[in-house]
Amino acid sequence: MKSLTVRMARWSARHPWRAIVGWLVFVVLCLAVGSAVGTHSATTADYRVGEAGRAEAMAAQGHLERRSTEQVLISSWSGPLDRAAAEAAAKDLTARMKRLPEVAGVAAPLLSGDRRILMVEVALNGEERDAKDKVDALLAQTEAVGKARPGLLLQETGSPSISKGVDQQRGDDLALSEEITLPITLVTLLVVFGSVTMAGVPLLLALSSIAAAVGLSMVASHLSPDAGVGTNVILMIGLAVGVDYTLFYLKREREERARSGGRLSAEALVELAAATSGRAVVISGLAVVASTATLYLASDVIFSSLATGTIVVVLVAVASSLTALPALLVKLGQRAERRARRRAERGKPARPVRGDGGGRVWAALLRPASRHPLATLCVSVLALLALVTPLAGLKITEMSRDTHSRAIPAMRVYDRLNEAFPEQRVTHQVVVRADAARAAEVTGALRELARRADADPLFAGASGIRTSADHRISVLELKVPYLGNSEQAYESLDHLRDDYLPATVGRIDGAEFGVSGDVARYTDYPAHQNSKLPLVLGALLLVTFAMTVYAFRSVVLGLIGVVLNLLSAAAALGLLVLVFQGTWAEGLLDFRSTGSIGSRVPLFLFVILFGLSMDYQVFVVSRIREAVLAGVSTRQAVLEGIRRSASVVTSAAVVMTTVFSSFVFLHIIEMKQIGFVLAAAVLLDAFVVRIMVLPSAMLLLGEASWWPSRAAGRKGAAGRKGAAAQIADGELVVDVR
Repeated sequence: MKSLTVRMARWSARHPWRAIVGWLVFVVLCLAVGSAVGTHSATTADYRVGEAGRAEAMAAQGHLERRSTEQVLISSWSGPLDRAAAEAAAKDLTARMKRLPEVAGVAAPLLSGDRRILMVEVALNGEERDAKDKVDALLAQTEAVGKARPGLLLQETGSPSISKGVDQQRGDDLALSEEITLPITLVTLLVVFGSVTMAGVPLLLALSSIAAAVGLSMVASHLSPDAGVGTNVILMIGLAVGVDYTLFYLKREREERARSGGRLSAEALVELAAATSGRAVVISGLAVVASTATLYLASDVIFSSLATGTIVVVLVAVASSLTALPALLVKLGQRAERRARRRAERGKPARPVRGDGGGRVWAALLRPASRHPLATLCVSVLALLALVTPLAGLKITEMSRDTHSRAIPAMRVYDRLNEAFPEQRVTHQVVVRADAARAAEVTGALRELARRADADPLFAGASGIRTSADHRISVLELKVPYLGNSEQAYESLDHLRDDYLPATVGRIDGAEFGVSGDVARYTDYPAHQNSKLPLVLGALLLVTFAMTVYAFRSVVLGLIGVVLNLLSAAAALGLLVLVFQGTWAEGLLDFRSTGSIGSRVPLFLFVILFGLSMDYQVFVVSRIREAVLAGVSTRQAVLEGIRRSASVVTSAAVVMTTVFSSFVFLHIIEMKQIGFVLAAAVLLDAFVVRIMVLPSAMLLLGEASWWPSRAAGRKGAAGRKGAAAQIADGELVVDVR
């Protein structure tokens, strides 16, 4: 056997302790190096896209960028506000805040319209992305003033404290996710293998792969900055593919052990598994990596961070299945051989070893496809298309801070702030860059813009005009008394960009201008993604097609793979729209509908699902091709290959679904949507596409499934004896030479 997969397995089998210790050393080194270099987090500039991004860059050039702010609300516990006590508290708080190095300035106290709340706004130094790390000092001062005046209620909110609360909630949610996922995964593996030891192997390897990937992702962040989501995706994808890859390998080793009846040594069994499922794991891993890499084409720091985390953890999981896993299998196999010898010496019969797991259940599930392939194909495709129909009402939005869970204390204070100070809800920042000689002209145009906005009920007033020291950059802030995710807020942005700016600043020759702010970001980010979507999806389809053709030397299977992946992804996305854009499932899944889908969800779904679907595609079709090369007709090979692979594909799907479903329990709405849609997609792919659609299509196509390759026909004619010889040469599975 000459393939790299088999050579690595042979070395690990002959030196199991070296391989196991080497793997553990690798994991520790990854964590140590990652901890030493630290994580390079994305900066505010990395998130800039569209007009809002250009406007923010111009403002930063003139040192007029928007600062992160915290708002402290001073009110009574009940009843009317004691103005004198509240003003004294505000004075004390202002003095304390100004002494902090984290604070850039404190605004004069502002009284609410109902005269029940006094608000103090504090601006922080530094970048927006770093503000959440500085907010503890401000919270401590707010708490200190509150304790000194027990008759008053002091509450703090703002983007930094909300971000800090979201991070804490995310950490708690992930811990809960792990508590749900790990036991269910272990139970699933126990059912598959009937052994605690064998069930523990996939879980331990997956967890060690995750640990190594976390360390490596820290190193990778210095090439592609981390947007704060890398660890989340490593946990989610790492556990799913880590268990799957190990499961594929383990199941094949068990099959070969059962087939050999004790005639082959543990080392020989591992080599056989490496020549079959080992190659499939490598191809599957490379497919996931290649498809995920298309996310870099989105030119977005969040998608780049998601891609880096996924690629790193998948490569590490593949490496563990090629090194540590064969060594563990040999040690476990040797222990089983010793037990078998002792049982034989005592005159007891050998314990049976589970085989391929194919049985009457899967024969029954395959019966519709085997007896009525055309009808099964039509019904299955129509059912998937029915799930696609809700996509006609798909509404994509950028999830704003207004969508965060109210379990976060700062969000509840944020709601009080919006109710008491509606004019503080949204701020548009108009940025203009022109020659210094035109500074007076720019100022006059911005004043005219402010005058027009004052006459518009969508606006609530303007700030003073700020100009950079070199007189080239000018900024005007306009207030909007509506929530950031409201139609009025978006309409006010349209008025600014389409009407007021062209009629004022737009008339100045050579002037560059733009509008930034939260609403502008929420508008420009989805627009940026939509502009990149054709490029990413085109590359994704091309990569999927190329990987499938490479794996099976079949253009037909390549086209089938692309179509089936598109169909299952679109059906899952349609189901997501049906559940999350309406309100009927809010109580069932514990969420508050925004009437939309997060802007990152569809693209992430397509890319990740296309990669993960290759796991099943490679494993199932390689078993079919294996049977064809052994001299079996394509019809019988399809039924036999799917029956033999059904149990492991089902087990893998259950594990993946469990991992993804656990994210539905998270509070962050976008993570809920991602978890739900990936779980739905995996179930549809495993139980509809691979059991109904794929076998029906291949049965109808027959030998044409392998076009233009003729290797299957030639080698099939050679019969089982020739195929067995090719197994010995390591040429069987997906790379038919």
